Amino acid sequence: MIKTVSALVLDGLAVFEFGVLCEVFGIDRSADGVPNFDFKICGPEPGKPLRTSVGAWLTPDHGYDDLVGADLVAIPAISGGTYPEEALAAIRQAAESGSIILTVCSGAFVAGAAGLLDGRACTTHWMHADELAAMYPTAKVDRNVLYVDDGNLITSAGTAAGIDACLHLVRRELGSEVTNVIARRMVVPPHRDGGQRQYIDQPIPVRCSEGFAPHLDWILSNLDKPHTVNTLAKRASMSARTFARRFVEETGRTPMQWVTDQRVLYARRLLEETDLDIDQVADRSGFGTATLLRHHFRRIIGVTPSDYRRRFSCTDCAATA
Repeated sequence: MIKTVSALVLDGLAVFEFGVLCEVFGIDRSADGVPNFDFKICGPEPGKPLRTSVGAWLTPDHGYDDLVGADLVAIPAISGGTYPEEALAAIRQAAESGSIILTVCSGAFVAGAAGLLDGRACTTHWMHADELAAMYPTAKVDRNVLYVDDGNLITSAGTAAGIDACLHLVRRELGSEVTNVIARRMVVPPHRDGGQRQYIDQPIPVRCSEGFAPHLDWILSNLDKPHTVNTLAKRASMSARTFARRFVEETGRTPMQWVTDQRVLYARRLLEETDLDIDQVADRSGFGTATLLRHHFRRIIGVTPSDYRRRFSCTDCAATA
């Protein structure tokens, strides 16, 4: 479980990516039931200002020593290419002592300079992916995902992908309820499709038009019912062709793809938060049979429902706590 978070700041710090870390881990949301993280900003010298990439200045309260021993060491995007050896040594020591290392955008280059990408799956902003792969040839750079979870190393692509990676980590360590509270406060979806076997999924679209949103809300409230394009179109008082076209425009998915995605999302939540057996989960999520649930769950999530429950079940965690 993550309790202590230390963020590295250096000259050339990218403000947005740093702000993502502050927003997820640095705000006290204990009144909403979210555990309060012990969040520290660590730089070369406490009290000495650093110049950011946009010309503003930022002053850390802590030094490199506070990176070591933190549950999570977070590295935002930092321009440049050369980094203080003392910072790299502290990152290495933190990783060796059990810290999770999280990078946002070009923060992956800092992790690479510290020797943490060798032989590891990772990602960064698509503009920098070739450079990262060339600099660290043993790293397994994935250019097509929003983030990569490689256990104690999580790397993310550019800008908003850092939000997805942070929320994924919170979800992995603290569960979906905590993640959903943070996401609601940030007005972002709690999960976003990021690539294969990343335990990320299709969200409800955040820019859905006001006129179309009620149709999606109704489907979400009735996932256990049988649906076809024709029945959904009829309920929306549209022709099947018009409904299907509008649906893709609004969600980026066909109606049945979207319904399947949401059923898998709901099934995943049931696996996490209830002790329903697989047949019951299949019935409540609208798949009808455990076989169909397993097929779509494995295709989208990357593991079987049973394997997912063993890893992420909140009821299991409560039973063993």
